[in-house]
Amino acid sequence: MSIVKEFNVYREKMNERILSQDNKFMKRFFNLDTKAYEAGALDVKTKEMLGLVASMVLRCDDCIRYHIGTCFELGMTKEEAYEVFSIANLVGGSICIPHTRRAVEYWEALEAEQA
Repeated sequence: MSIVKEFNVYREKMNERILSQDNKFMKRFFNLDTKAYEAGALDVKTKEMLGLVASMVLRCDDCIRYHIGTCFELGMTKEEAYEVFSIANLVGGSICIPHTRRAVEYWEALEAEQA
């Protein structure tokens, strides 16, 4: 199984498990997260790119994969991806480099699946 499919299958399975517990806080938090990325003063792609920068600076590989996948689906180009990676490394410092490596690996897996 590809890293893209593996990530998406796991994420969906675990989100279903978490939400099946009918915990009001978790349901509201997941909903808030979903609503925050809807179009508003900023378009959805821009918000997802901001989420990607924040995820890289916070060094959350799951979040990085999620936002890269969504940005890819929204038409983010490779050039835009590398600019996002550049901003994340500028803001987060060299500790973001290992996460950038994994981000590039995931981006290339997305490209390979599209081919």
